[in-house]
Amino acid sequence: MKRKDDHIQPNAPTYTGQIIKALSGFYYVEEKESQVIYTTRARGQFRNTQTTPLVGDFVEFQANNTKEGYVMKILPRYSQMIRPAVANVDVALLVASVTEPQIQPKLLDRFLVYLESENIEPILYFSKMDLADQASQADKDRIDQFIKVYKEVGYQVILSTDLDGNFDQLKELVANRTMVVVGQSGVGKSTLLNRLLPDLAIETGEISTSLGRGRHTTRHTELHDIFEGKVADTPGFSSIDIDQLDKVLLSNYFKEIRAIQDQCKFRGCTHIQEPKCAVKAALEAGEIAQSRYDSYLQIFQEIDDAKPKY
Repeated sequence: MKRKDDHIQPNAPTYTGQIIKALSGFYYVEEKESQVIYTTRARGQFRNTQTTPLVGDFVEFQANNTKEGYVMKILPRYSQMIRPAVANVDVALLVASVTEPQIQPKLLDRFLVYLESENIEPILYFSKMDLADQASQADKDRIDQFIKVYKEVGYQVILSTDLDGNFDQLKELVANRTMVVVGQSGVGKSTLLNRLLPDLAIETGEISTSLGRGRHTTRHTELHDIFEGKVADTPGFSSIDIDQLDKVLLSNYFKEIRAIQDQCKFRGCTHIQEPKCAVKAALEAGEIAQSRYDSYLQIFQEIDDAKPKY
C-alpha cells in the first residue's frame, strides 16, 4: 500500500540537481540548469533501503512545480562525511581557535585523519588570532609552535588575521568545488562564514565558561554559493568517532608518516614496536612532532580496542 506522500504525479518531468539543504524531512534541490530551488521529499524506496539523502547529494527528482517534488534517485557519491553529514565534498576548511576554546591537538588530528580517510583536501584555519596577541609570551610561543607543526607537515594554513590577504587563494580552491566549514563548537565557524559571505548574517554564539566550549549556533547543514563553488556551514562537534577505520591504513592518513613509511625494514610496520622503523627514527631526530606521533598512537589504540559493531 502506498503512503500518501509517496504519490508521484503522472507525467511529472524529471530533473537533475544538488540537495543544498535538508530540514524536517524536506530536501531543497537546486536544479542543475536553471539553479531554481525545488522543495522535495524522498520516495518511500529510500526508507525501505535505509538510505538517507544528504546535503551535497546529486539527485534525480520529479516535480510539476517548485513546491512539491520527489527525490527519485541518488547519484553516485565520490566522498561522504558522516559527522557532519555531507556528500560530495572536495575541500574542508577545518577551523581551530587558538584560544577560547583553547586548541585541542588530538581533536584536530582526529578530524584530519577522518578527512584524509575520505580523500577530502583539508585546509587549516586558525581563528581568534587577534585574541592571541593579548596572551602571555609563553602562550604566544606555544601557539606559534603548534601552527608551525602543521605548516611543516604540509597542510595549507590560513590565520584569521591574514584572511583578507588569502581571499584569492580561497577563491582558487573553491571554484567549481564544494567546501565544508567544520570545527569544534565555538571556534568561530559562523564568524568566518559571515566574513566570507556577509549577506548570510549567521548567528554567532558565546563560549560556555563552565564547559569551555561553544554553544551550537548552526542547527542544520546548508550549502551556499561562494566563489563559483559551494560552501557548507555545519553544526559544531565536540568529538568524532573514527574507531571504524582500519588500523593497518591509519599511517596513510598522517602525511609525515606516509611520506617515509616505505623506508621501514618490515612491510606492514605499525611504527610502534618494530625495529629499524623509519618513522621512529624520524621522531627521535625531531623530524616528526611528538604531538602528532602521540595522536597516531592514541588513534591506533582506539581502533585496536574498538569492539565490532553489528
